[in-house]
Amino acid sequence: MAELARRLSAGEFLPMRPFGRALTKALEGAKLDPATGEAVWEEEDYCSPPLAMEREAVLDRYFDGLKVEPVRRGEGWARVAHLPGLWEVRRG
Repeated sequence: MAELARRLSAGEFLPMRPFGRALTKALEGAKLDPATGEAVWEEEDYCSPPLAMEREAVLDRYFDGLKVEPVRRGEGWARVAHLPGLWEVRRG
């Protein structure tokens, strides 16, 4: 996770097309579900299967057992708003 945090801070994913900006924004806002220990976030995606390009380029390197659930824009963030930020918990 330290490597992922460093790469996010450096903006390394931003130039990746077509998903770099959405992936960066989503991971920067990721939350930690203390009940499961899972990182959770909402990300805009139009791939089939979902997050296919993101998984190949970035996500599969840092996350195991990635699960995807369709939600309306903003619904995912609303569901996890009460959870602590992933990066704050990892620093602490």
